[in-house]
Amino acid sequence: MVPRSLPPAVSRRALDLQGAAGRLAADLVEPEAPRGFVLLLHGGGQTRHSWNGTAAALAGQRWTTLTYDARGHGDSDWVPSGDYSIDAYVADLRLVIGQVAPPRPLVLVGASLGGMTILIGQAETPSLADAIVLVDIVPKPQLGGVERIQRFMTANPDGFASLDEAAAAIQAYNPRRGRPRNQSGLSKNLRQGDDGRWHWHWDPRILGDGSDLQSLVAGTRATEAAARLSGQTLLVSGGESDVVRREDVLRFRALVPAAQTVNVAGAGHMVAGDRNDRFADAIGRFLARIPG
Repeated sequence: MVPRSLPPAVSRRALDLQGAAGRLAADLVEPEAPRGFVLLLHGGGQTRHSWNGTAAALAGQRWTTLTYDARGHGDSDWVPSGDYSIDAYVADLRLVIGQVAPPRPLVLVGASLGGMTILIGQAETPSLADAIVLVDIVPKPQLGGVERIQRFMTANPDGFASLDEAAAAIQAYNPRRGRPRNQSGLSKNLRQGDDGRWHWHWDPRILGDGSDLQSLVAGTRATEAAARLSGQTLLVSGGESDVVRREDVLRFRALVPAAQTVNVAGAGHMVAGDRNDRFADAIGRFLARIPG
């Protein structure tokens, strides 16, 4: 496995960024003499820490990485209006890029919801990045897989009595992952309430009326956005994913003929978390071909 610890001559520092509706918590990992800049967007219900292993691996390849908690997730602000629409996430992405002013080449990597944010943002603003990587997300994912994720995210509205109970729920949802020996990483994805119970570290309204992800998938906007993509594109799918299957990859390649595709064996929808070694190798090869 790719180690989560940073290689020598690499620094990590926390940033407070401004989103369209509040503060966004971020981490910047900087190697010496970087080759370029990679901005990583996590999936719905996750936090920036889901990219720790990937950031460490890319730092070893001399790529600067920035990860941030999306609005309503992790240590970022919850939105008083409850606006968790795709346009809101895209607006935040544009603001982050504007504030950080990353050097080129700039590559955007997004998993699931983060990938959909990048797809829409890059299609509508082709100069946003030099290349993009979509991780187990396509314009028309498998509805059964999407619904299974939503059932998991809404299954414990009262939270968990302990981190061990939360770990058991995660293992039941994703049996390919073993129980973590150290629960400190898990604690970053949960918050402890005044009653001592542990709740997922995101605003429950991200799945409510303020989110239009389902309508985006059901409509044509994402498909039309994919057809407008230009520049270098990589689609990484999980070999055991129930969200993106082989036929979905083929449909994506028909929409984006120049796109490269990689299937990561042994990984489900959470590709980087399931097989970070193979995932990091796949995007490392893609990044190596991007002119610096």
